[in-house]
Amino acid sequence: MANELVVSSNSAGDLQIAMLTDRRLVEFHTERQNSQFAVGDVFLGQVQRVLPSLNAVFVDIGSGKDAFLHYLDLGPQIRTQMRYVKSVIASRSNITPISRISPLEDIHKHGKMADVLKPGQPVLVQIMKEPISTKGPRVSCQLSLPGEYLILMPFGSDVSVSRKFKSYEEKKRVKQLLEGIKPKNVGIIARTAAEDRDFDKLKEDLQRLLEKWDWIVEAMAEASPPRKLLSEMDRTTSILRDMLSVGFDAIYTDDERVYQDIKDYLQTNQPENVKSLTMRRTRAGLFESMGIDRQVKSLFGRQVNLPNGSYLVIEHTEALHVIDVNSGSVRVGTGEDPEAGILRINLAAAEEVARQLRLRDMGGIIVVDFIDQRHHENRRKVYEKLVEEMARDRARHTILPMSRFGLIEITRQRVRPEVNIVTDELCPSCNGTGKIQPSIVLVDSISHNLDYLIQKNRVRKLKLLVNPFLAAYLKYGFPSQQHRWFFRYRKWIKIQGSQALPFTTVRYFDENDEEIRLD
Repeated sequence: MANELVVSSNSAGDLQIAMLTDRRLVEFHTERQNSQFAVGDVFLGQVQRVLPSLNAVFVDIGSGKDAFLHYLDLGPQIRTQMRYVKSVIASRSNITPISRISPLEDIHKHGKMADVLKPGQPVLVQIMKEPISTKGPRVSCQLSLPGEYLILMPFGSDVSVSRKFKSYEEKKRVKQLLEGIKPKNVGIIARTAAEDRDFDKLKEDLQRLLEKWDWIVEAMAEASPPRKLLSEMDRTTSILRDMLSVGFDAIYTDDERVYQDIKDYLQTNQPENVKSLTMRRTRAGLFESMGIDRQVKSLFGRQVNLPNGSYLVIEHTEALHVIDVNSGSVRVGTGEDPEAGILRINLAAAEEVARQLRLRDMGGIIVVDFIDQRHHENRRKVYEKLVEEMARDRARHTILPMSRFGLIEITRQRVRPEVNIVTDELCPSCNGTGKIQPSIVLVDSISHNLDYLIQKNRVRKLKLLVNPFLAAYLKYGFPSQQHRWFFRYRKWIKIQGSQALPFTTVRYFDENDEEIRLD
């Protein structure tokens, strides 16, 4: 299975990032160059007001909407963190390393926010969810700094290992290594990529993360809230970092800055993969030349067609997303059991549903309405197929078994606004309104122009070029509109249809067949 990453800069200066598996688009992201509040960014904020009914507070981090911080996102060591933040801001230059502080008692998990935070207090937070629609960012005081192999958790104490490790012995080995090199008052999570890595690799990654934490502390010592202390790396590098655990075969980009950034990153972390990076510039554009634009246009509409003739209809509501599976033009083969044909359609749909969730980065509640199946065994096969395909999804998700009505419910983590690409083109007749000028009003407009051309400009011969439907309307019956113009102007006005013209467009030509411009 060949994995490729394609990064291209568009005319607006934004970066478009496509992930391909066997040349099929599986993820698509657009990195806005002016994005100031991305997942992973660390801020020194200021508590604005406490919400006792929600057991939460609003925090000013400099965005248009205050960030939301719930009690459960404070972390058990919030009192230690608050005391440390206060001491760093007060001391400015004489900063005590985190490994030398004495932790305070953990807060109770069922406590009240008003007992911990007060309006006006500075607080160290990290963005968990970017601003979506009318909502501000959601933040947490439990900081997590991701690296190549490890995740550093300041003010934590535990060492844990990814559940995706295949070997118990390897889990035990990595955990013992990390416990031996871990400083006090920090927690560490070993990512899946840490599996089978030697001591030196893990130690180097830990050192880089500790340096990143030092940058945050130094920036905090010189800051007044609200202030950004650390910006998460470009989404390009973030996706690349996450892909390393999956593996990739090639990276293509047409942007010089991105090429250098990725090259530096690979040379530092994965020098053996530098040869996979290619700078490729094409006249048509990187996405166009690799067929990605065509895939984007065909995959982001309301209806998504499947190769077997069936299709999905994807609807978005305020509360959830609904995906309906339709058989379309699929026909059950001669001698084939109808139930087996339906199973074949649902299995193909399950694969595409998993792909669409990653492509559009759909989050929240998703309900998939598969074609009804009578046998429980077939419903179980569709559920297992969806679980298998969703295993490649990096976002946290939960999938419930198929109900008797053919419904599968999914919850999927959403940390960024959903990818929404408008694939419909604007109608040249109605300009997207769905309405056009009434026929009688259009005819009055043409008559007004004929008055101007014939009676005032003395044009001797006229030809109208119009849409064939309009031409038929103008010529229909007796007396037709064409006859009425003849009786009025004593001139036969030729009417010619053209499929190339929108319904309400009319072009005028004189006796020399030269177009007369009326604008």
